[in-house]
Amino acid sequence: MNRTQLYRASTYVSTPWKNGLGSTLEVARDGGEGLDGFGWRLSIADIGESNGFSSFSGYQRVISVLEGAGMRLEVDGLPSAPLLAFEPFAFSGDSHVHCHLLQGAIRDFNLIYSPARFSARLQWLPVGSTQRIHTSATTLLLFAAGGEMDARLDGAACGTLQHHDCLQIERPTGIAELRLEGHADARCCLIELSRH
Repeated sequence: MNRTQLYRASTYVSTPWKNGLGSTLEVARDGGEGLDGFGWRLSIADIGESNGFSSFSGYQRVISVLEGAGMRLEVDGLPSAPLLAFEPFAFSGDSHVHCHLLQGAIRDFNLIYSPARFSARLQWLPVGSTQRIHTSATTLLLFAAGGEMDARLDGAACGTLQHHDCLQIERPTGIAELRLEGHADARCCLIELSRH
């Protein structure tokens, strides 16, 4: 049986970065206290100036620009290509990372997860036209960027998301069909997590 939880953007709580150089709106997590102990965590961060990222030893990170001109990351001394809106970039939480803003402040979206406990896939999907995805993941996370969108799993309504809302679906093993529908400007980040 599927279990769902809808997180509204208006309820997200601001927490300080580990390095004290900014703050993050926590979207959702699977457990743990503070900045440790969780298996996975979603967050939104505002970056106002080029600076270093916090270390999350033992975790994998996937970051995407939500708003703004973009950024370039230097990971363990190696520069990335320019990262523009809705282009996910993965790196180890153990890495030394510095962010260089391309042109002014940005807002980003972050998945941090334990690869020892979960496998994960993250993709950004336009949902102005109906999207159908077949998945075997047992945890699905849907994050809405843009206009209103609806989600259905195997034909059953799961929820309606507004701008920056997040829907968590816990489901049994096996293949399921996820259907996403939204306004012309709607875009969704779909994260598929399976516990090892």
